[in-house]
Amino acid sequence: MARITVLGGTGYAGHHIVTEAAARGHEVTSYSRSEPTEKVDGVTYVAASVLDENVLAEAVAGADVVFETISPRGEMADELEGVVARLIALAADAGVRLGVLGGAGSLRVAPEGPRLVDTGVMPEEILPEVHTGIALLEALQKVPAELSWFYVSPAGGFGAYAPGERTGQYRVGKDVLLVDDSGESRLSGQDLAVAVVDEIEHPAHHRERFHVAY
Repeated sequence: MARITVLGGTGYAGHHIVTEAAARGHEVTSYSRSEPTEKVDGVTYVAASVLDENVLAEAVAGADVVFETISPRGEMADELEGVVARLIALAADAGVRLGVLGGAGSLRVAPEGPRLVDTGVMPEEILPEVHTGIALLEALQKVPAELSWFYVSPAGGFGAYAPGERTGQYRVGKDVLLVDDSGESRLSGQDLAVAVVDEIEHPAHHRERFHVAY
């Protein structure tokens, strides 16, 4: 059993990760700005702001793994990079493994092709979020060797607008966008959670990004 802290644990991805981890018997703590109306049995919920440095320190203390799922929107649009920078320092000092949920924008569309963000197919209104996700990956790639981290890029079509179902199956890639037979890149929230908790239970990606899709 691992002690898992999920930042943004009531959001779309965070809720699924919290649910999957608790179902597997892990000790799970969720941090978010407010508590959910429906709680997952066995999960400890903390309503607090990660902009408070004491809250971040508390979230890291006593955890084996901290997984960050916060969307860079609203008040977090200009704050998430700073939050993750502080998380990096705290996790390194505490010997805690740090996971970060990113996006698909930094993935290449082919082994020698451009990044998805550079193809012009992504809606302009989400580009600030995409660039924040890329900045977080680049920050992790520069951290000292003592920090154990992993960064997860879900499918290009991942999100609450395409919830899907839990199949327990997924494919893992690294830097190239995975697509299905119809040319689409898809993944349900439940199966993202399966992949994340699988990585926590059986670490296969040390200090690197991996990509998950069907």
